[in-house]
Amino acid sequence: MDTARDHTELRQLLAAFADAGGVSGHEGDVAALLAETLAPLTDDVRTDVLGNVIATRRGSGGEAAPTLMIAAHIDEIGAMVKYIDDDGFLRFVPIGGWFDQTILAQRVTVQGRGGPLVGVIGSKPPHIMEDDERKKPVKIKDMFIDVGARDADDAAALGVEIGSIVTMAAGLTDMANGLVTGKALDDRAGVAMMVAALQRLADRDVAATVYAVGTVQEEVGLKGARTSAFGLDPDVALVSETTIPGDHPEVSAQQRHVELDKGPVLTVADANGRGVIVPRPVLDWLRQTADAASIAYQLDVGSGGTTDATAIHLTRSGIPTGVLSVPTRYLHSPIEVLSLDDLDRCAELIAQAVLTVHEHFEHR
Repeated sequence: MDTARDHTELRQLLAAFADAGGVSGHEGDVAALLAETLAPLTDDVRTDVLGNVIATRRGSGGEAAPTLMIAAHIDEIGAMVKYIDDDGFLRFVPIGGWFDQTILAQRVTVQGRGGPLVGVIGSKPPHIMEDDERKKPVKIKDMFIDVGARDADDAAALGVEIGSIVTMAAGLTDMANGLVTGKALDDRAGVAMMVAALQRLADRDVAATVYAVGTVQEEVGLKGARTSAFGLDPDVALVSETTIPGDHPEVSAQQRHVELDKGPVLTVADANGRGVIVPRPVLDWLRQTADAASIAYQLDVGSGGTTDATAIHLTRSGIPTGVLSVPTRYLHSPIEVLSLDDLDRCAELIAQAVLTVHEHFEHR
């Protein structure tokens, strides 16, 4: 299956989701887009109390066929206005895991009551810093957002208030050799992979019942995955995600051997086992499916962060859960980078896994 494809439609799908706004806890716009996109591909689409989008495609395999949950989180990291000073500048707190240096001097969108506002993240100019100040990274607490307001009253008139949501203003852009860069590829790339897989299965017979779930608030505690998995109680789950590669300067292969353009990444364990340790039957299912479809893949044992799989696999009496990721450089920044070839192969492996899951698991 590692044959060349035209990635035009897949890129358009990724751009639609990546460019949409959806900071944790405020995923309404991207949730609506996902529900609309999944409606013609599934039998039923609903949004639960927490905001998770849950689409169901009923399988043809009868009572013995398993239920499969595919989860991709729809939230992105961003910020929230916490204070407006007398001069109309906005102080903010991060929503999700920002590395302070990556957020300074970025253009942002502030969601005011009357609509979006263009803003920039500023700080004290280095030209007037003391020598010891210039030697230290600027902390988020010392940054502010400038939306052009003349004063606090003008900011209020523009629709800014305490609690206004801030997203990065970085549309998806093409790079050389089939790479793209943009904001929120973590995890809108996972969303695009999940949707593309269902598109490829539109005219195929699928034995298993599939729940395609856009989870909310992953970046602030894996919250949507926990509640949706509890409600669905699937027989097996697959998380569609992004992961950190090491194929750029300052990272050794020993630290991160994963590379772009080498195919999907299958998690063996993450967070040194404190997150998820993928059960052998799940890993075998994914590896055998990839081999049968001639899809090259990479295995990963991670020591850093976790995914929705951490919450899902501990739900109820336990749900066998795997993680399939697209390698993505510079995660948790406004300039994340991935390969469309990798994205395509990830989508294809998800589709093939849906077709084969009933060969490996039964309905409980």
